[in-house]
Amino acid sequence: MTSQAWDPTAFRTEVQATLDTFLADQAARLAPLGGDAARLLSEARVTVAGGKRFRAAFCHWGYAALAGPPTAGDAEAVRRAAAALELLHASALVHDDLMDASDTRRGRSATHRTFERAHRADGWRGDPEQYGAAAAILLGDLLLSWSDELLRRCGLGWDRVGPALDVFDLCRSEVIAGQFLDVSVQARGRADVAQAMTVLRYKSAKYSIERPIHVGAALAGADAATLDRLSAFGLPLGEAFQLRDDLLGVFGDPAATGKPAGDDLVEGKRTVLVALALANATPTDAERLDTALGTALSETEVADLRTIIDGCGARAEVETMIDDLARQAVDALRSGRAEAGWDAEACGVLEQLAAAATRRTR
Repeated sequence: MTSQAWDPTAFRTEVQATLDTFLADQAARLAPLGGDAARLLSEARVTVAGGKRFRAAFCHWGYAALAGPPTAGDAEAVRRAAAALELLHASALVHDDLMDASDTRRGRSATHRTFERAHRADGWRGDPEQYGAAAAILLGDLLLSWSDELLRRCGLGWDRVGPALDVFDLCRSEVIAGQFLDVSVQARGRADVAQAMTVLRYKSAKYSIERPIHVGAALAGADAATLDRLSAFGLPLGEAFQLRDDLLGVFGDPAATGKPAGDDLVEGKRTVLVALALANATPTDAERLDTALGTALSETEVADLRTIIDGCGARAEVETMIDDLARQAVDALRSGRAEAGWDAEACGVLEQLAAAATRRTR
């Protein structure tokens, strides 16, 4: 299979099948707990369904960059390891939606809202919102636990899985701490560009691209120097990926993103985009934007805030940052191929993934 022939749709289907099989095994293990556990498993299946599977893909091709595409004997094990990153991602999304009080995810009800409505529909005692929050916390924790289990039991030897788990441990610590940085800057109601970039780096950039590549590379036997060299590709690309997400959170089409228009503005996200807008806009417009963040906004108000962000040049500046970071990442990848002998096919696919991650519309 050449990089030109790589089929992202087929890859996503294979990862989904791996996750479905894993969840079916978990359902059998938890069957004695009865209907409540079955409802939790049902929501887990919905939560891990779909998505772009970038994390799994970067893990898979991070492995291939060093070892070549997995042989027939290792292919399923590498895919299981890659799928573990998707369980981690699902865990983060469930918790993130709860912390942000989001109503939807990928065009469907967020987990805490699903269980909140079920509580109301069944006429149970207590607070429906509290029940929904408890269910989301527990499902997120369960998915996080399963991510470790799936990687640990992927099928490769401990000499390969052990180093990958070391990376995975660091990845999980970073993303959880990054989430706390995010909620803290929102609570303070201020973040300059440097602070916003720190949140972006640890909440998303590292766990979205850099660490998945590291996990795959560690499975292939990468040493510390090789992981550092892969960071020169993965980290700037991860930052560009999240900057694109920040733009979509304000300017994205709800039909494509599955989120309401201007959702990041309603949630009060102190992103790099917002920090640049507050720094660049006129004092009057900056105050207007700052005051509106984190409040209920009409479509007209969202449109007005978009005009402020666009008009002061913040949107264009973020687009430039994305282009510069993506170029930096690809240059590092090509250097690794030329100087370190990374697999040509894998590097070709990683370039395709870099383009897909930074030019997407959802």
